[in-house]
Amino acid sequence: MHAEQVAPHSYFVQGETALGSAANQNFISNAGFVVTDSSVVVIDALGSPPLAERLLQEIRRITDKPVSHVLVTHYHADHVYGLQAFKRAGATVVAQRRSLEYLNSDTARQRLEASRQTLFPWVDEATRLVPADVWLDGDTDLKVGGFEFRLRAVGPAHTPEDMVVHVPRELVLFAGDTVFRGRIPFVGQADSRRWIASLDGLLRFDIRVMVPGHGPPSRQPAEDIRLTHDYLLYLRQTMGDAARNLEPFEDAYRKADWSRFEGLPLFGAANRMNAYNTYLQMEQERD
Repeated sequence: MHAEQVAPHSYFVQGETALGSAANQNFISNAGFVVTDSSVVVIDALGSPPLAERLLQEIRRITDKPVSHVLVTHYHADHVYGLQAFKRAGATVVAQRRSLEYLNSDTARQRLEASRQTLFPWVDEATRLVPADVWLDGDTDLKVGGFEFRLRAVGPAHTPEDMVVHVPRELVLFAGDTVFRGRIPFVGQADSRRWIASLDGLLRFDIRVMVPGHGPPSRQPAEDIRLTHDYLLYLRQTMGDAARNLEPFEDAYRKADWSRFEGLPLFGAANRMNAYNTYLQMEQERD
């Protein structure tokens, strides 16, 4: 883990382009931080408590200012399992209230139980889901140490609670998992129609650098948003046609031309599941 500077006071660490495993400690997502005049504001907490501790070490390598806030873009495991380390460090956790839907679900509980096995010893019985200290009900502007953080609710998209963080003084946007750069996105139960609309909205921010939830930072946001946008659109087109024509999923998947995307990392691991979940969504939209 190495903190890369993307603006005068803004940094990020980049996770591996891989599935979470004990071998990589679930270091598969990005996290960012901004060193303000009084403290450090962190964006996302990584996928295990030890990873969060390593991130804290990286922050201390750059500044001795305390971490005052952690802004959570969404409550997927690879972004929040490190929260307890930041709570021990005295940080205030901020997230969208719609995160409670997932946080209190059987899915979250079962995911944590499974992770205690598959990600052991980095995720274990002491690892817990940490709720926010401050729940937001929409867009909020947070001022810390001379910096303004524009917290914008853009869900439902990748998740119902998606939030992006715009730092106008730095011209940086922390986009969370609304953007996957250089790899196949994880779609899961996403509302892909609204996700596409939220991607279009990101282009309205005044930014020089965009830090995605996965992949390297972008200095050409419009170009690098296009991959996620076009992939979601293609899933909806192919699976939507099949759902409207009552064509079985297997036939639709086999007939689809995946040539634009099949060379991307994690295509084999994620594409079929993404297509199937989109097929089910398009069936629901048809009804």
